[in-house]
Amino acid sequence: MSFAFWFDFASTYSYLAAMRVEEACNQASVQATYRPFLLGPIFHELRGIKDSPFNVQPIRGRYMWRDLERLCEKFELPWRKPSVFPRHSVLAGRVACSAGAATGPLVKAIFRANFAEDRDISSPDVLRELVESIGGDGAQALELAQTAEVKAQLRANTSEAQQLGIFGAPNFIAKGELFFGQDRMDDAIAWCAAH
Repeated sequence: MSFAFWFDFASTYSYLAAMRVEEACNQASVQATYRPFLLGPIFHELRGIKDSPFNVQPIRGRYMWRDLERLCEKFELPWRKPSVFPRHSVLAGRVACSAGAATGPLVKAIFRANFAEDRDISSPDVLRELVESIGGDGAQALELAQTAEVKAQLRANTSEAQQLGIFGAPNFIAKGELFFGQDRMDDAIAWCAAH
């Protein structure tokens, strides 16, 4: 079954999806593919902004932070408002692009670090520790993340996201259909399972 989870590690609502997508897919017998990409170039192209829309529009930002608190309580997820928002997600995205079979656990570890532990996910030291926390080789992961191939992969993912019409995060592509937002995750999984 064709189901892709598109996310940026700086995205608050992607955190909610990342912490729930694997279990939800398993319950529906759907195999998730993790697709990290960068929102920055998309926001700049579509809206001409170089920051999160939640920072550009403070009233929207205030709503989002409170909404996140409520949703984390609803889904029983740990939550701590990051002291820096948005955090740079390029290196984390590259590390995820090179994680292979460990992508799911690593994605959850990175999101947890950013949105539940207020850790700097742009720091090589933090990412090394997170890779090691799931049983990987942190030094090797960082080395791979600096290769031309992995850098090109993250750029290609971002270009593909733009071509798919992705304008925010998280997104789910289920059998060719785009579903936007963590609140559409269950619909996307159901669509994938049914078609």
